[in-house]
Amino acid sequence: MPIGAQPPGRRGTVGEPYSALNLRLVLAAFGFVACSALAVVLWRMGWAVPGWLLAGWALVAAVDLVVVQLRRRARRRAEGGRRHSLFE
Repeated sequence: MPIGAQPPGRRGTVGEPYSALNLRLVLAAFGFVACSALAVVLWRMGWAVPGWLLAGWALVAAVDLVVVQLRRRARRRAEGGRRHSLFE
């Protein structure tokens, strides 16, 4: 990847980069599902403390899902309904 000016036609600058909210939403959803599933497995195996730790991380991922979705809605309203790909 070349270092220097951003390629023509791209949004964002060095001072104000654009956010990858859709990618962050996918990663938060994966974290929620993975941590929830592993927490249930650990509880069934009798390991309560690691299960509670993973349940806490699942809660953090759920909160992140809500925050990202609110930011995506605000961005869509500000840009007049324009949709973005997964990586913008």
